[in-house]
Amino acid sequence: MDRLSLRDRDGIVTREGLIFRVFGYSHPRDAYICDAEYASAEIFTSTDPRAPREGKRGLFYKFYNDEGLKLIFNRYPQYTFLHEMLGQEVVGVRQADIAEVRKPEERLRTLIETNPKDELVEAMQRVLNITLASSGLSANDFGVFGSMLHGFHHPKLSDIDLLIYGKRENAKMRETLAELYADGTSGLKNEFGSDAAMTGKRWRFKNYTVNEFIWHQKRKMIYGLYNDEKSGRIIKAEFEPVKAWSEIASEYDSKARIVQKGWVRIKARVTSDDDAPFIPSVYGIAPLEVLSGPREATEAVRVFSYMEEFRQQAQNDETVVVEGNLEEVASPKDSFHQITLTYCQRYYEQVLKVASTA
Repeated sequence: MDRLSLRDRDGIVTREGLIFRVFGYSHPRDAYICDAEYASAEIFTSTDPRAPREGKRGLFYKFYNDEGLKLIFNRYPQYTFLHEMLGQEVVGVRQADIAEVRKPEERLRTLIETNPKDELVEAMQRVLNITLASSGLSANDFGVFGSMLHGFHHPKLSDIDLLIYGKRENAKMRETLAELYADGTSGLKNEFGSDAAMTGKRWRFKNYTVNEFIWHQKRKMIYGLYNDEKSGRIIKAEFEPVKAWSEIASEYDSKARIVQKGWVRIKARVTSDDDAPFIPSVYGIAPLEVLSGPREATEAVRVFSYMEEFRQQAQNDETVVVEGNLEEVASPKDSFHQITLTYCQRYYEQVLKVASTA
């Protein structure tokens, strides 16, 4: 069987009714590292009022926190495999176990061509038209993710979740969104333009304050609110970056090993932010000071983050504070140190932030 070509945020469906999101761009030859997103009501139920998703394909529940991870490891271990570089089991789907693939760009085209449209799809079309007219980008540069991708969005409750493919296209989109947010007639504004964005939300991070979070989120530009006059509601509109095919290069190397060196906190200067908008987010760094942890952190050349909170977090030449796992990536050809931010027991102690947001 020829290898399927999938990238970050593409959807994988299994025969049992599990829905996975492809995670990142580096995978072994015959499988995809994934994040479990939804499950059919036939195999999983949730008491979380945010979880139900219902559409033509039936009732599904969205996983929150570590629900998906626990379900997979406890009941569906066939959707795990050994990550040779890490030396541990990770969630993923082998090519032979894929029942269906859902691609965001193809789903967007289907939604655009479908008539009649429900009110959320109509609102999505209006947002897309506004951004296309202002940016000069093509509809082919976009896709949809989340409940829209899988056909169980709620016309009156769901958000508008758009993807933009390519580094140049994303840079142009952020520039365009900044202009649209500043234009009081566009219908779009920055979700994090006020502290109200975090009202009523539980905050768990220990080394990252709510005010710091809002400051960082606001300047990313990809989180918007659309005042949809036709439906009479304000709809969250996200514009998530994904790499174009020509920008993708897998780092998965079965001969390489990732060795844990300890927990570290450092101050560093950002030397490269080209891959900052994507998952994983990669920042080239020049360490300035080891605040705690192994002295080997002075040799770290990059921050490697799988955490949505720290995507597009810092820019070239900014001084940042980083706290996470120091790792050595060793292969027969080369070795280097990196600080990795990812799912772990000390998840909420991790941080990547500009050293001063004053």
